[in-house]
Amino acid sequence: MSELDYDPFGEPVLPAEQSVATGNKWLKLAGNGLFWLLVGSIVLTRAIYFQPGAFKLEAVAGWMQTMLASL
Repeated sequence: MSELDYDPFGEPVLPAEQSVATGNKWLKLAGNGLFWLLVGSIVLTRAIYFQPGAFKLEAVAGWMQTMLASL
């Protein structure tokens, strides 16, 4: 008989062959993707709101030229 593992809160953790993780894996992936999409959009909108002149086409083109020249 195999020894049971416990999580940090004291709940028993089922072995991999007994756990139901197929649906949970996709749900976790979708949740993580949605979270990081929200984080990125919030950071971008805050950057545009607090520095409206920072995202002009000339500034972005100059930054891209600098990045490409450094390669």
